Amino acid sequence: MRYISYLFALLAGAALSFEGGIYAELGKHIGKLETSFYNFFIGTILIGLIWIFWGKGKLSYTIQAPKWSLLGGLLGGIYLTVIVISVPFVGVGITMVSVMIGQLFMSMVLEHFGWLGSKMARVNKEKIFAIVAMVIALILIN
Repeated sequence: MRYISYLFALLAGAALSFEGGIYAELGKHIGKLETSFYNFFIGTILIGLIWIFWGKGKLSYTIQAPKWSLLGGLLGGIYLTVIVISVPFVGVGITMVSVMIGQLFMSMVLEHFGWLGSKMARVNKEKIFAIVAMVIALILIN
């Protein structure tokens, strides 16, 4: 199951690159904020239909959830809007490498301290080297 998860994550990453390029193009035609709105509107309809038929959770318990855990929607909106704005200026590749560096760095911090329920994994020299290597790669492809 572990390797299947890796495969799905790789496919999701590939899909994000397509999404960045597609939405950058759509943003030229309908506007950047409108593109983000369109994404979340269509996504809401799709996930809503899936939820109606297969959802097993209790959406009504949202008000009982820790308030900080509701920030995901805000962060997702910011993420997509930044992608839509960035891709036309620097391209899909540089935008996605920058996103990956940010994700890896923050993941390292979260896991180092065990924040947000993540499994603790101490920062080590290999992880730092990986981030530095990605920053060098970003500079070189820029």
